[in-house]
Amino acid sequence: MPSLPPNLLLYFLCGVAGLILVNLITRRIPVIGTLIRLASWCVLLFLLFGAVQQRQRLDPYFAKLTRLFNLEGDQQQVSGRELRVPMASDGHFWVTAQIGGLKRRMLVDSGATITALSADTAAALGVRPDPAVFPVILNTANGPVTAQTATVDELRIGNIVARRLAVVVSPAFGNTEVIGMNFLSRLESWRVEGGSLILVPHHSQPVPGSDQP
Repeated sequence: MPSLPPNLLLYFLCGVAGLILVNLITRRIPVIGTLIRLASWCVLLFLLFGAVQQRQRLDPYFAKLTRLFNLEGDQQQVSGRELRVPMASDGHFWVTAQIGGLKRRMLVDSGATITALSADTAAALGVRPDPAVFPVILNTANGPVTAQTATVDELRIGNIVARRLAVVVSPAFGNTEVIGMNFLSRLESWRVEGGSLILVPHHSQPVPGSDQP
């Protein structure tokens, strides 16, 4: 899917100005004017949707807005024993995970050795760092960062549950939460097929609040 231009918010503001201008020009043309105005509104709504989609990847407040109105469109679904996760518009796979009593949107990254939590999430969960003689140094896209290791009692994604899962925590992660290979390696299998990530657990668990077994 082609990506939207990076300055889409500017395009949206220009679209608002253009729509006002179009309304002023076409309001005296009965039929054609109405069609032009309808087309202008469609373009404006498309730009608004794209601007919010783009902004939510960079701003946590916009991310909450898109989740509230279900604009993300990358909803995971349990099908039999499989958990299917459609590819998001940014080209990545995102899952909704439950850690303790918290729900978090997490990036599935097979290039990450270990599952990573933001410092805010770890603090909200009351996760305590494991005692370590030396700090853990992780290589990230932004260079090496220092992190602490910890353990979460349970991490659930749909019908998949991992217990006593090792994680790393660092303020350097910002708001990013990552599912790493130490989670994926516990599965019976996982694969990418037809634009979807398919996760198959050894033992499928009931999905809370669902009729799905």
